[in-house]
Amino acid sequence: MDKLREMRMFEQTRGHSDGVSAVMVKVTDIESLCKAFHGCRGIFHTSAFVDPTGVSGYTKYMAELEVEASENVIEACKRTESVRRCVFTSSLLACVWHDIAVHDLPPVVDHNYWSEESVCRDKKLWYALGKTMAERAAWRMAEDSDFKLATICPGFLTGPDFFHRNSTSSIAYLKAGHEMYAKGILATTDVNKVAEAHVCVYEALRNTACGRYICFDHVILTEGEALELARQMGMPQQRISGNSPTDSYAQFKLCNRKLLRLMSRQSRCS
Repeated sequence: MDKLREMRMFEQTRGHSDGVSAVMVKVTDIESLCKAFHGCRGIFHTSAFVDPTGVSGYTKYMAELEVEASENVIEACKRTESVRRCVFTSSLLACVWHDIAVHDLPPVVDHNYWSEESVCRDKKLWYALGKTMAERAAWRMAEDSDFKLATICPGFLTGPDFFHRNSTSSIAYLKAGHEMYAKGILATTDVNKVAEAHVCVYEALRNTACGRYICFDHVILTEGEALELARQMGMPQQRISGNSPTDSYAQFKLCNRKLLRLMSRQSRCS
C-alpha cells in the first residue's frame, strides 16, 4: 500500500472527492472481489503471483493459483452489475509454445495462436502454462456474460529498474529463453507501452475491439541484442541466447498488426 501511495496519480488526486483510492482483496475470494468491483464500470486484471522470498521462482502451484484467480475475477465481473468491460493481462508466452514436430505451423504467429499446455508441462514452463490456462479460463468464464472481455499478450516486459522490482516474473519468462531466441520469438516491450495498450483496448471495447491482442516493441534476433538485454537484466547471456555465439535464425515471425491498427485508429480519433 505504501508503494501505491508513492505513485504520481495518488499525489495528483489527494484531497479530491473523485480521487484514486486503493483497496486490498483476496483474489481467491469471490466475495472480496465483488466488494472491490462494486460501482466500477471497468476492470483491469493485471495481477500475477510472485515468490516473496525470491527463492523458488514461479512454480507449478502458482500457475494453478493464477487459474483460480482468473476464474474468480471473471465470475466477480459477471456478478457485479456495474461492470461493463474487462481487460485481462495475459502473456505472449500464451501464444508461442508449440510442438513443431507434430504441428506444421505457419511462419507468422499472431493472436490466433495458443500455446500447447502439454508442451509447457513437458518443458516445465510453469509461467507460460499459468498464463495460457488462466487466459483460456477467462474466455471460458466470460461466455454469455453481459460485459465485454479483451486480453493483451505482452512480450518480455522492460523499463527502468523493472527487472529488480519484478524479478520473479522476469526470471520465469526467460526460462527456455534460448529456445525462443533461436526461433525468433523472444520479444520485448516497454512497460509504459503495455499500459498504453491497456487503456487503448479498454476505450475501444465501447466499439469494435474484441479478442486477443499481441503487444511487443522489438524481437531479439542478434547476439548484440541478446548481450544488451542480459546486461540490463544483470544475468549471463547464456540465459537468453544459449551457448551459440551466432545471431538467431528466425523460424517464425511475430505479428502484432491487430493492436497497432487499433492504437493508430484510437490516436487519430483522439
